[in-house]
Amino acid sequence: MADDRGTLLFTNEVARLLFPNARAGTAMDRAVPTWLSTAHARLRLPAPAAQPSAPSPRPLVEGPVGERIFEAHPTLRHDNTVAWWLVDDTDHRLARDALRMERERTSFLGQASNLLLSSLNLERCMDVTAQMAAEHLADAALVISPSRGRELPVVSCLRGGKPTTSRVTARPEDVPGLAEALQGFPPVPSRWIDPATAPAWLIPEGFGTVGSIVITPLPGHGVPAGALVLLRRTGATGFTEGEEIFARLFAARAGAAMSAARLYAEQASLTETLMRELLPPSLHQVSGVEYAGGYRPSKDHERIGGDFYDVHPAAVEGEPSLIVLGDVCGKGLEAAVMTGKIRNTLHALLPMADDHQRMLGLLNTALLTTHNARFATLVLASAVRRGSRVELRLTSAGHPAPLIVRADGRVEEAATQGTLVGALDQVSAITVRATLEPGDACVLYTDGITEARGGPMGEAMFGDARLRRVLTECGGMPAEAVVERVQMLASQWLGSGSHDDMAVVVISAPRTNHLSAVDGHTRGRFTA
Repeated sequence: MADDRGTLLFTNEVARLLFPNARAGTAMDRAVPTWLSTAHARLRLPAPAAQPSAPSPRPLVEGPVGERIFEAHPTLRHDNTVAWWLVDDTDHRLARDALRMERERTSFLGQASNLLLSSLNLERCMDVTAQMAAEHLADAALVISPSRGRELPVVSCLRGGKPTTSRVTARPEDVPGLAEALQGFPPVPSRWIDPATAPAWLIPEGFGTVGSIVITPLPGHGVPAGALVLLRRTGATGFTEGEEIFARLFAARAGAAMSAARLYAEQASLTETLMRELLPPSLHQVSGVEYAGGYRPSKDHERIGGDFYDVHPAAVEGEPSLIVLGDVCGKGLEAAVMTGKIRNTLHALLPMADDHQRMLGLLNTALLTTHNARFATLVLASAVRRGSRVELRLTSAGHPAPLIVRADGRVEEAATQGTLVGALDQVSAITVRATLEPGDACVLYTDGITEARGGPMGEAMFGDARLRRVLTECGGMPAEAVVERVQMLASQWLGSGSHDDMAVVVISAPRTNHLSAVDGHTRGRFTA
């Protein structure tokens, strides 16, 4: 308790223990910390009231006393003296600071997870990891992936800068704890790492002298995703045990995201490789015969399905090429896998391509012995150019018969028919011959086109008759133009309605005799 001149009037026993010089009659500025005596001097004490009134509270102040923090609450008494009540707020302050830090760290980890998981690109994940670690955990950060041969992929970032990517030829064993971190072992405490031993490649350009280093693994899904290196400059506070633990929490999230991105990249590469084998080929002119094909899966977001086609050029010049178009029961990936098996089987049977019946019989046997109980319809065509004409042999195995489009627009149906493959013990089919004069074309198609439902009411099928009317307008057109015309009108008929897989292949005899392609296999240009 003190008067308006700053003279102590009374101190209790606890106050005397806290302030040994605080005795009655002593000036406050000699007995208590400056922050407290200054606060007392700044209080504007009113003149003594004529009548006693209730004590008047004043705003609190706070400051250090030794290593503790105290709140000082002033109460103005009716006799114009001030009673200062001191409350130790150290533990509360530490608790509030810890809670604030925990909230900040939780928010940071949540933000990190969102950013890292928003991309399945490995390079992007490494950049985000390095940049966030540099901004929130250290003065600089490096993300190091497992070595690829003799090189270490490294992304480094300074606080306030942008991540940079490089490949470093270095031995992880030269950096204490790095080789272990890349193998997924627990991190070495930072106090065990001498910053002076850090190699030059570990220190980003313009960083300065390293004061402390933390190296922690980036855990992945069963396989380590890499290592995270945190650097602080000389003079900065070293990494505390709590900061190292928090760095490991961040590294766990970053490693999981990097591992997921790496796994996605591997699966995408594998899928792309397999997809190339399942996708219909790009057709061109072969040995003077013009080919074109088009395919649309049942779902626009898919790339493969149950319809397929192939053109197998003859191994010997002058021999027929084999064209295959088929439709496997079902849709989507499972049907596509079955088409892959059929295509591979037919490819193996190419030495007997001149015998359609035998090929279909062997393919039927192969399908009956497979665990995947699916059947398919096929049409085989052998095509060879003889002078200006193209001679065809056509065999249908449960498939819609090919249509011959003459140059004058007449449409004829090839008289071939047969049983589907993969369902019965024996297959039977009729092979017919046809000749294409210059400007004529042979159209092979799947029932996804004729059974496409749409039109004005949305339920009518495109139908055989409508397909023939479309083809009468295509007389004399190049093979690619015929494919585009059929696909365009079928798509217009469908609108936004659902449909089955649709495939079409056109074989045509060019109107001319001279091919200006440089190698006989490119699309080229026919001239008169």
